[in-house]
Amino acid sequence: MIAVIQRVSESSVKIDGKIKGQIGIGMMVLLGIEEADGEEDIAWLSRKMVNLRIFSDEAGVMNKSLLAVGGDVLLISQFTLHASTKKGNRPSYIKAAKPEVAIPLYEKFIASVEKDLGKPIQTGEFGADMKVALINDGPVTITIDTKNKM
Repeated sequence: MIAVIQRVSESSVKIDGKIKGQIGIGMMVLLGIEEADGEEDIAWLSRKMVNLRIFSDEAGVMNKSLLAVGGDVLLISQFTLHASTKKGNRPSYIKAAKPEVAIPLYEKFIASVEKDLGKPIQTGEFGADMKVALINDGPVTITIDTKNKM
């Protein structure tokens, strides 16, 4: 799994012109799922995300987690994170999981984050044409690949 995590002061996702999900302070997360991903990736990434210390403390130092600040999550599925651009100019998405594999993992990831965070999260819609808006606070953007834990 690849996650692009952006610390936001606000973020939203629209589908067909209607807001599907919206948050204030927290993380807007783009999530790419590949065929090799599984339960271990879900658990590890979920814990890592909610405990990632990217929010400022009283001294202005990034020392607080999403849990500590009571922030929210807007999670957006994005298979293009697994694009390969090694050959030619047209990206290949061969590593991205097919919907029959990706959707159940995406749903399990949502449940895992909600459990670790202790509250519901906001999401887009898997496979939909989405319009994502955000105000990146900092800016702070962090990429995590569960295949590169060490």
